[in-house]
Amino acid sequence: MKYKHIKNINSTVLSDNFYTLNKVTFDYLMSNGDWVNKMREVFDRGDGAGILLYNKVKQTVILTKQFRMPTYLSGNNDGFLVEVAAGMLDKDTPEQCIIRETEEEVGYRLKSVKKVYEAYLSPGIMTEKMHFFIGEYTDAMKVNAGGGVKTEHEDIEVLEISFKSAIQMLNNGEIADTRTIVLLQYAIIHKLLN
Repeated sequence: MKYKHIKNINSTVLSDNFYTLNKVTFDYLMSNGDWVNKMREVFDRGDGAGILLYNKVKQTVILTKQFRMPTYLSGNNDGFLVEVAAGMLDKDTPEQCIIRETEEEVGYRLKSVKKVYEAYLSPGIMTEKMHFFIGEYTDAMKVNAGGGVKTEHEDIEVLEISFKSAIQMLNNGEIADTRTIVLLQYAIIHKLLN
């Protein structure tokens, strides 16, 4: 696909260890009509999916807690974040991914989910598009303890908490993950729970 405002795109791989970091140079047509050469480092980790699990009868949500090294390095005291269940698409569709991740991370087997958004989380540096879902769960859907995939060394704490507690955590800054904030706000706006 060609656009009139960009040309001469060149990309060089800087790192390809776990994800890919590229140095991208390109010519960009400014709004004043001048062409300028720009350079950006672009982090490509693939797309992901996240889900807010909620139970209308119990008025609860399921969140996770896990260590995130980048947040630790940028001042998040202990490096742990409270988040919605989420994961990378790999070769799955967004729906397949989030159903798989829900079972792996929190131990619930969902039959269906509802997609509510797609969004770029950090478009100035990352190619990742996040697919946001909601899903209603019941105790009968629990098939294991969750906690993540042991062979991938995941160490995920499962938190089933009241919706009111989750909103308090959101309001007092205990929840600092963008995906989780977006989905909790969706739940508030659409009155998923009381």
